[in-house]
Amino acid sequence: MQLSSCTISCSRKLFISPNKSSKPKPFSKRWLCLTISNSAEFNSLESETLKTLEWSSVCKQVAAFTSTSMGSSVANNARFPVGRSPQESQMLLDQTTAARLISRPPDFSEIEDISEIVAVASSGQLLTIRELCTVRRTLKAVREVFQYLEQLASDSNNPERYSPLLEILQHCNFQVGLEQKIEFCIDCKLSVILDRASEELEIIRSERKRNIENLDSLLREVSSRIFHAGGIDRPLITQRRSRMCVGIRASHRYLLPDGIILNVSSSGATYFMEPKEAIDLNNMEVRLSNSEKTEERAILSLLASEIANSKQEINDLLDKILEVDLAFARAAYAQWLNGVCPTFSLSNFEGCDSVEENNDLTVNIDGIRHPLLLESSLKNFKDGLALGCVNDADMGNGNGALKSKSMSKGTYEFPVPVDFKIRQGTRVVVISGPNTGGKTASMKTLGLASLMSKAGMHLPAQNCPKLPWFDVILADIGDHQSLEQNLSTFSGHISRICKILEVASKQSLVLIDEIGSGTDPSEGVALSTSILQYLKERVNVAVVTTHYADLSRMKEKDIGFDNAAMEFSLETLQPTYKILWGSTGDSNALNIAQSIGFDRNIIDRAHTWVEKLKPEQQQERRGMLYQSLQEERNRLKTQAEKAASIHAEILNTYYEIQDEAEDLDKREMELMAKEAQLVQQELMDARSQIETLIQKFEKQLKIADRDKLSSLIRETESAIASIVKAHTPAESFPISEADRASYTPQLGEQVRVKGLGGKLATVAESPGNDDTILVQYGKVKVRVKKSSIRAVPSSGKNVVTGSSALQGRQNGELRRNSETNSNIEPSYGPVVRTSKNTVDLRGMRLKEASIKLEMAITECRPYSVLFIVHGMGTGAIKERALEILRNHPRVANYEPENPMNYGCTIAYVK
Repeated sequence: MQLSSCTISCSRKLFISPNKSSKPKPFSKRWLCLTISNSAEFNSLESETLKTLEWSSVCKQVAAFTSTSMGSSVANNARFPVGRSPQESQMLLDQTTAARLISRPPDFSEIEDISEIVAVASSGQLLTIRELCTVRRTLKAVREVFQYLEQLASDSNNPERYSPLLEILQHCNFQVGLEQKIEFCIDCKLSVILDRASEELEIIRSERKRNIENLDSLLREVSSRIFHAGGIDRPLITQRRSRMCVGIRASHRYLLPDGIILNVSSSGATYFMEPKEAIDLNNMEVRLSNSEKTEERAILSLLASEIANSKQEINDLLDKILEVDLAFARAAYAQWLNGVCPTFSLSNFEGCDSVEENNDLTVNIDGIRHPLLLESSLKNFKDGLALGCVNDADMGNGNGALKSKSMSKGTYEFPVPVDFKIRQGTRVVVISGPNTGGKTASMKTLGLASLMSKAGMHLPAQNCPKLPWFDVILADIGDHQSLEQNLSTFSGHISRICKILEVASKQSLVLIDEIGSGTDPSEGVALSTSILQYLKERVNVAVVTTHYADLSRMKEKDIGFDNAAMEFSLETLQPTYKILWGSTGDSNALNIAQSIGFDRNIIDRAHTWVEKLKPEQQQERRGMLYQSLQEERNRLKTQAEKAASIHAEILNTYYEIQDEAEDLDKREMELMAKEAQLVQQELMDARSQIETLIQKFEKQLKIADRDKLSSLIRETESAIASIVKAHTPAESFPISEADRASYTPQLGEQVRVKGLGGKLATVAESPGNDDTILVQYGKVKVRVKKSSIRAVPSSGKNVVTGSSALQGRQNGELRRNSETNSNIEPSYGPVVRTSKNTVDLRGMRLKEASIKLEMAITECRPYSVLFIVHGMGTGAIKERALEILRNHPRVANYEPENPMNYGCTIAYVK
């Protein structure tokens, strides 16, 4: 028998051996742990630090963006890949950046964690057809992910940007041979083993098929004979005790004299008998069925053996696809946070030849926010997130930073973005300031930023964040009091610091909150000073918070120290949660106590003691100077923000007016074209009516008597005159041509300007010898030709200014005049439509449109113009709008829609 190339000659001629490719190096499992030491004490210390910084919560945020069960398990258990060197962390960051550039991520839906299935196969147990299909489906999906990435790279003009992802799967053994064998042997859609899986199985199933056909033919013949003999109501062939038989009435048992009774119906009226002729065929069916099951088990066993033999390659492949999944999860998380890619200040490490910009700062992070505090404000964005929805142009400076519009508004945003500016050479930063001012949250944010950058995550910051690569982050934050270990607050605090000092290295980041607190202040200051001196010589960066003023003075004696202060508003007595680098902050305890409501005598006595305890009498002057500088800074900042807002508003209005002005000529041409079309239509209608009248006249003329002829002619002439009169347009300006030619307006006189749609304008200067006159329309001055100016009739001085005032007067649609005792028309400024003076009611229901229009009128400034866009649909919205305008107390008058504003009504608000 000729079989596919996927079969080989073995005991059952099953399969070819897989091509063994070079075994890839396991690369990801060694990253699935932060610990770099086997010391149990170090592991405990690092575990407490991760718990303090809430690293597991950040990992769970990323878990929401994973696509496989493996990735979700790793992220939820906080076993995220973290680089053990700057190079490994940089590789993770490059993978995140590359994944973020892909508009549509690969399909991970078919990939499952098959490690348990591989373990079962390795133990020598059989695998089910479903498990084998799961293995095949996963292997195929992993290979398709790699092919998808390769296709993206080949189609791109810059294929190198996909290389960080391609390198993960570049040299993997995708087990194509094993996948093909499973596909060759098993139909996964029907969950059956195929005949071609082995020669013996094919032979057995072929023989069994022939035997079943013979058995079925025999039983059909016997059952038909019984039916015709009256032994059964209808031919019945069934199976009892795994053997094929026929049904027969008990009273007709004699029709099968040598048959074997296999079963009896519940009523006893029907026997299920195996005819004598079918015994051998049934025996053959049982033997062939058992042989088929044995052969199928053998095939499943061989497939399981193949999987067991490829255990290492499959597990390595799962590790690699896990890396890819986590890279895309980090990319989606970065997109959700609007994060940017950090860079490492590698110049701190020996053998690094990199040259960096802004080399005077070893930590330079602008506007970073705590990712856990940021979650609430980004909660609604997660559902609509589409990974990689940015292109190269949107990536800004190449770090993956989206252009954020929400970052620029508001002085006290939540969470408040903080900056970290630590100079090169600074080893210890002392942060001072009031309680609840944000010192602890800021330290945690720096610790998380270090962990996230090591794990290849982008940071929720601005610009291009830079920080060193720390081998380990150690933190003492919070109260470590323990009754079981007989530790007070100070004892727990100091014992943890002792452990930190034992394991910290030259590449470590140390974070200590309220150093030296919980004991006598003088001893606390002395111990804290010694600890900070020790840290300066043994760590990369240490950040500590304190209320001890003496610690802030260490900067004056040693350049390895620097200060920072949490900003505090003396006006509101509230913290602003911002860090002032290089400054020293006061605790402001007395001010806070006073704001809470302490007795004034208590506060005064406390101030007296503070004065006695101060080492220098200049402290008060320094405090007053600092307060005045803070107030001046806040005042200037407020003025700058207000000026920027006004400038932006003026620019927007200017651009809108400019667009409207540029569009006037176009609208005039469109209006003239429309009017020409209307005139043409009028002519056609008049001609049609006259022709119809003439035809009628000719018909009547043929049958009319001579004495009625003159009467018929007069009637026809009268009808034609009526048609002509009906289609003759009226003059817009009832002024003769002679008057127009001789008319010269005077300075300050109101005139109508044809170029402005017949609107009222004021003559701004005395007319000269040329043919132009300078007029002022609202706040806009423009020079126009004398021929385009028309005098205003005396009766029209107090009517509405606008292009449709005359038309509204002719049609009786001018609904409201000014106040009865107001003889002077208020100045409404230029009637130019902008987005700020327009309310659009189109597409709304009547009630919704009414509410929106009334709110818009209420919000209008005095003597302003409001454009109401109601469209030209059924007219219900328009009628409702006009009704509101007629009855609203603030509406002085309004203009219905006109050829210059179809579908729009203009209201003049008091």
